[in-house]
Amino acid sequence: MQKTRYAAAAVAAVAALTLSACGGGGDSAESGSGGEGGGESLRIGIKFDQPGLGYDEGGSYSGFDVDVAKYVANELGVTEDNIEFVEAPSANRENLLSNNQVDMIFATYSITDTRKETVAFAGPYFVAGQDLLVPTDSDITGPEDLEGKNLCSVTGSTSAQKIKDQYPGVQLVEQPGYAECVTAMGGGQIDAVTTDDIILAGLASQEANAGKFKVVGNTFSEEKYGVGLPQDSDRCEDINAAITKMIDDGAWEEAITRNTEGADYSFNKDLNPPTPEPCA
Repeated sequence: MQKTRYAAAAVAAVAALTLSACGGGGDSAESGSGGEGGGESLRIGIKFDQPGLGYDEGGSYSGFDVDVAKYVANELGVTEDNIEFVEAPSANRENLLSNNQVDMIFATYSITDTRKETVAFAGPYFVAGQDLLVPTDSDITGPEDLEGKNLCSVTGSTSAQKIKDQYPGVQLVEQPGYAECVTAMGGGQIDAVTTDDIILAGLASQEANAGKFKVVGNTFSEEKYGVGLPQDSDRCEDINAAITKMIDDGAWEEAITRNTEGADYSFNKDLNPPTPEPCA
C-alpha cells in the first residue's frame, strides 16, 4: 500500500509539472495576451504632448488619435482597460515598432515611402495638411499673405523647412514647441503659426486659447495619418475595417468635433474622411 501511495504521488507531481510547462493558468508574456481583468491586451503608441490629438492628462489620455485607437482596439476585441498607452515621440516611432515595444502607433504618423521601408501602415484614418493658425481678427488667408510677416514654427520641423524653401519673404521665428509659438502669438510678437491643420486646431481648442485663434483652412501640403505597425503584423486588414466602420457610423466625425471644439476649425472635406489604402 505504501508503494502504491508513493507511485500515485509521483504521477500527480509529473502531471503538475507538465501543466506548468505548458503554461496552464499563467499569463503569456507575448503582446496581445491577457491584460488586466483577462482578455486580449494592446500596447499603443501615442503622443503625450499634443492637445486634441494625443495628450497625457495625469494618466488619463485624450485626443482624436486616442479616440481612434480606442475604437480600433475595441473592434479588435480589446477593451479600454486592457490598452497600455506608451509615449511615442516622433523621433522614436520606428524604434518602438522595430524593438517590439508597442503593437501599433496612432501619433500623427504620416505615411511615406521612406517609412514603409522599415514599418507597415494601416489607414490612413485622417488626411492633414500644413496650414496656418492666426488671431481671430487676422486678415491672413494663406501663405501668400505672409510676406514680411512673422511666422512661427518648431525648430527642425518639416513645416519650418517648407516655409524657408517656398516663402523666403516670410520672417520665420523658430521655437522649441508649438505651445511656445501660440504664446508668442497671443502676446502679439508673431502673426501666425504653421504646422498640420489638426494639430493647430488642437492647440486652439485648449481652454486658455478658446475663441482667440482660428485655423485659416487653406492647406498647402497633404499628410496621410496612418497606423504604424511592425512589418510582420497581420492586423492591417482588421484595422482598416475598424477605421471604415468608425467613419460609417459617425463616430469618426464626432471624435474630430469633440477634440477641436472652440478652435473654429473644419477638416478638409475634399480629403476627408479618407478611404484606407490596401494593405501591402
